[in-house]
Amino acid sequence: MIKQYETVFIATPVLSEAQMKEAVAKYTELITSNGGEIVYQEDWGRRELAYPIQKKTSGFYYLIEFKADTQLIDVLETQYRRDERIIRFLTFAMDKDAIAYAEKRRANKNVEK
Repeated sequence: MIKQYETVFIATPVLSEAQMKEAVAKYTELITSNGGEIVYQEDWGRRELAYPIQKKTSGFYYLIEFKADTQLIDVLETQYRRDERIIRFLTFAMDKDAIAYAEKRRANKNVEK
């Protein structure tokens, strides 16, 4: 069953910009090669963490919004767990209200630019 999902991952702060782009490319490729469709991506940049994770106090945040089959989520999260660059991740299925909110947020972001 195809659903719309949003995934946010936090990468370790010691990555260079090229390494971060490589990690993002890996996950977007994983989604598209398994029949998913990328709806939106956003780089939130380096931010302070609310609490230390693996003795790190900051990390690179990245958001990917996509449509995919429910079975892809297990594959994606397994890859997150195996990747030492990823220190945290969260993936959730968006309901119609969350999709509407995300579209509204994107529209407002485009107006600001």
